Amino acid sequence: MAEFLLIHGSCHGAWCWRDVLPELIGLGHTARALDLPSHGDDKTPIAEVTLDLYRDAILDAIDTPVVLAGHSMAGFPIAAAAEKAPRKIVRLIHLCSYAPVSGMSLIDMRKESPRQPLLDAIEKSADGLSWAPIPEKARKTFYHDCPDEAVAYAKARIVPQAILPQATALELGENYARTAKSYIRCANDQTIPPEYQSDMAARFAPEDRYEMQTSHSPFFADPKGLAQMLDKIARAG
Repeated sequence: MAEFLLIHGSCHGAWCWRDVLPELIGLGHTARALDLPSHGDDKTPIAEVTLDLYRDAILDAIDTPVVLAGHSMAGFPIAAAAEKAPRKIVRLIHLCSYAPVSGMSLIDMRKESPRQPLLDAIEKSADGLSWAPIPEKARKTFYHDCPDEAVAYAKARIVPQAILPQATALELGENYARTAKSYIRCANDQTIPPEYQSDMAARFAPEDRYEMQTSHSPFFADPKGLAQMLDKIARAG
């Protein structure tokens, strides 16, 4: 059985995996989730958050090699972790995430997408250091197929997202290239366009491409199905 470490996306925290963790454990795996700096219960000030800080928080949480899954923006810090310490990672799983291209930032990659639906649903802070979802647009953009209870749970816990980590170019080399990796495309995503996810997934081996018929939040829309897919990927080796 595998040991999973699950990493949340923008504005979220370890809390977003609440329904997936028991499903994975029920399948016989070890599974846990992490709050990145300034997310969830972590109180790091927004002004201090960097991509390197995200990366190091992930690596500091790993004692024995893990299957490292990252949702949405977490595609960047999980890739950075693989580049710095590949022996800590059995496989990367990009869950409807940005799959980094060396030399580009997340913002660079978002601008390459044919559509940018996220921009209509967020607002930047007055100090320019962060952005956050517009509350009345959050459901349509992130959770359109999720249960009402889960949407309320999420909206009560969302925090501002530091911009600097997403504006930082990531340099990747042989360590990341050699790390086993999979991509899960979410076909009804209203945040990262599914067609752009297809473009990113095309860089993965055909046998490492998967798909779910959900929104950008499969951890709430179909936690059992997501756990089963993670299980399938881990068992495939």
